[in-house]
Amino acid sequence: MTNVGTSPGTALRDYAVAELDVASAGLGWRGGRVHAGVHRARKALRRARAALALGGAALGPGVRLLDRELKRLNDSLSELRDAQALVETLDRQIAKHATAEIATLLRRARRVAAAARAARAKVAFKDDPALSGCRALLDVLRAGVSALPWPALGLEHLRDAAAHSAARIAAAHARVHKTRDDEDWHRWRRRMRRLSQQLRALKATGLELTAPPLFDKCLAEQLGVAQDLRLLIEYCGHRSALHKRDRAALRQYAEAALGKQRKRIADVERGA
Repeated sequence: MTNVGTSPGTALRDYAVAELDVASAGLGWRGGRVHAGVHRARKALRRARAALALGGAALGPGVRLLDRELKRLNDSLSELRDAQALVETLDRQIAKHATAEIATLLRRARRVAAAARAARAKVAFKDDPALSGCRALLDVLRAGVSALPWPALGLEHLRDAAAHSAARIAAAHARVHKTRDDEDWHRWRRRMRRLSQQLRALKATGLELTAPPLFDKCLAEQLGVAQDLRLLIEYCGHRSALHKRDRAALRQYAEAALGKQRKRIADVERGA
C-alpha cells in the first residue's frame, strides 16, 4: 500500500525499480538455478515495463527509450527462456499422461529439448560470461527509470491508463473471434497478461481497481496453457532436432490438444 505522504506515482516508481532489482538478482543465479533465474528476470522486466506503460507519455520523452531498451534486453533472454519453457511444458504434458502411450513420445521429446536447453545456455554464457553485460545494462536502465518524473502521476492518469489497457484487451478479444489466427490468440494473451501486471502494480500504489468484464484470471491461465501447446507445435518445425516421425506424431498430439484447449477457453468465457 502507498505510505502516507507518498504520491501514487512515487509508489509506482518504487515498484518498478524493485522489479528491476529482482531482474538483476535473477540474472545472477548460477548452476542449476540459471534457467529459473532467467525466467524470474524476464517476469520482473515485464512487470517493470507494465508500470512504465501506466505512466506513458506523462513520464516524459525518455520513457520510450527506456521501455524499448528494457524490451530489447528481455528479448535477448528469450531463447534461454524458451528453451526452459519447452522443457517445462513437456514435463507438464508427461505428468498428464504418465501411463499413456503418448508419454513415451513426450519423454523422447523432452530428452532432445533438455539437450538443446543445455547447448543454448552454453552459447549464451560464452557470448556474455555470467550475463554480466546484461546486468550492467540493467543497472543503467534502472537509474534512468528511477529518474523519470514519477511524482507527477496522479490517480486519474493511472485509472485512464488501466482503462486503455482494458480497451486493448477488448479489441484483441474481438479480433480473435473474427480471425481465429494463432498470432491474434497470442496477442490476446499478452494483453491479458499486461493488464494483470498493471493491476498488480496499481495495488502496490494503494489503488485497487475492479477488473474489467473481459479480464478473468482463470481465462488468462487457460490462455497460457494454449500458448504452451503452441510452443509444442512450433517445436515440431522443420528445424527441430526431433526425428521426423516424432515431429509428426508430436505435432498431431499438440494440435488436437490445442483444439480442445480453445474449446475450454470458450467454456470459461460462457461461464464468466
